[in-house]
Amino acid sequence: MANSLFLPYMSSRSGRGLLLPILLAGLLLCPAAREQGTESAGAESARLAIKVDQVGYPVNGPKVALVSSPATIFEIRRSSDGGVVFRGNLAPPQSDPDSGDQVQAADFSGLRRAGIFYLAVPGVGRSWDFTVGKNVFAHAYYMAMRAFYGQRCGTAVDLGPEFPGYAHAICHQQGEFHPSSGANGPRDNIGGWHDAGDYGRYMVNSGISTGTLLWAWEIYGRKLKNIPLKIPESGNGTPDILNEARWNLEWMLKMQDDDGGAWHKQTSEHFSAFVAPEDDKLPSEVIGTGAAPYKSTCATADLAAVGAIAARVYQPYDAKFAARALETARRAWAWTEKNPDVTFRNPPGVTTGEYGDASCKDERLWAAAELWRTTGEAAYNNFFLKNYAEFLPSLDSPPAENWASVAPMGLWTYALSSRKDADAKAVAAIRERTLNAARAVVERTRRNPYRVSMQAKDYVWGSNGVAAGYGIYLLIANEFEPDNSFVDAARDNLHYLLGRNTFSLSWMTQVGEHSFQHPHHRPSGDGKQPGPWPGLLSGGPNAGRQDAVLAALPKDLPPAKVYADQLASYASNEICINWQASLVFLLAGELR
Repeated sequence: MANSLFLPYMSSRSGRGLLLPILLAGLLLCPAAREQGTESAGAESARLAIKVDQVGYPVNGPKVALVSSPATIFEIRRSSDGGVVFRGNLAPPQSDPDSGDQVQAADFSGLRRAGIFYLAVPGVGRSWDFTVGKNVFAHAYYMAMRAFYGQRCGTAVDLGPEFPGYAHAICHQQGEFHPSSGANGPRDNIGGWHDAGDYGRYMVNSGISTGTLLWAWEIYGRKLKNIPLKIPESGNGTPDILNEARWNLEWMLKMQDDDGGAWHKQTSEHFSAFVAPEDDKLPSEVIGTGAAPYKSTCATADLAAVGAIAARVYQPYDAKFAARALETARRAWAWTEKNPDVTFRNPPGVTTGEYGDASCKDERLWAAAELWRTTGEAAYNNFFLKNYAEFLPSLDSPPAENWASVAPMGLWTYALSSRKDADAKAVAAIRERTLNAARAVVERTRRNPYRVSMQAKDYVWGSNGVAAGYGIYLLIANEFEPDNSFVDAARDNLHYLLGRNTFSLSWMTQVGEHSFQHPHHRPSGDGKQPGPWPGLLSGGPNAGRQDAVLAALPKDLPPAKVYADQLASYASNEICINWQASLVFLLAGELR
């Protein structure tokens, strides 16, 4: 459900039509000992007071844990035998207004040995286990990428013996046109990824999600090339991150009409019940604007941008597919020239995610930049240079990039290009603004008691995607001008997502000892699996409180604590492919 971070749920991305009757007794604000083992309540409480990245820390680099219960000293102990490997003093407490916590830092950056450890605080207790290692985030990357395989539509999925029981039969095998599309009859639109906790597929969110994965490949491909994901295409000669992205790309290409325009989404008219994918029998319909030209400019420009990237990255592996992607992108761009700002709103009777946008100018900027970077053709360069200055201010307030604001993608791809005909003035302006903003984020992150880039205003719908977005911004800045402070601050946001937060909770299913358990995600909540599907990122705290679960929480909760690990909390605990892709990018940047 990642549509609007700010609008009420019923009128934004999801609009589910009714509150699901799943405020289940026994679901907890955070997972407790009954789901993690048989520890006493006191031991559980101690672990919640000691916040570590439950995946771990690189051997060479900053290592900081946080403690929200008063203490003076800490120890790092081996998990195998409890042996002490490091001792230190806790820093003086800092007040964190976003969580209401008094936080003390335990800095053990001086620990330079690999192993599995825990942090012990006399008078408080011990932390969850964590690893110190040379490539400590490799498995988390694998899990985050493989989660996309679990979201595949139109095929059977089976995670295999590594995750027994996590499988679903072939689903959504038929597509058809909705009256709003301007067409009728069946449509071969099988494939793509289920967007979020529902079974819809959406071009706009597919654009930013697939584009982010392809960017991860372009920037970090050397590190990602040989990482197998255990998907059906593994071993076919194409790197698996590209194999997985292609599953969604193929669907996106099918959403283009003969005139070059792209329909906005493929969903049922309303959301299904909480059933397995194969049990969703609602018609899967191609939905348009309801009036000529029926396609939307934002969806079409996103298709042009992603098609242009695909033409670059798939060329060494499948030249025919790369050429098809480029032809699709060209035709999409031509359609946007004739239809420069056809926006989308749900037609009458449709209540699935809207992904509406007031303007498609930023999508067109991104498309022009990607097409120029791929082809070098003057027409795309001219369009970019005529329009880019209007969007430079979008770089001043990170994180800038999200599904409704893709101008930074256009600006960055232009500046990252190695083309000799790039306009030096434009490149310099983009680099300067990005670097200046990134330096400000680094300083703010260092001052934050939780060592996260988030501000109070960032605890919105999909706030964990915002945290990952800060990481992307910092890593892009590092591409412009390598600086360890950018990389360290990006990693701080990853630490937040993986357990160094007020809840001492890993917001990634089945990653870490204390991970969230009840995503708003139909395949996880249909009762057929032993627990949540693995590798999924929760939406995170949301001070907007757009669901009944959050509305019922105490009114005086600070923004970072407005979260519920409940299936019914779609506004804080849904998963979505756009922030999943941001997590992958952030993890890719941390691989060694």
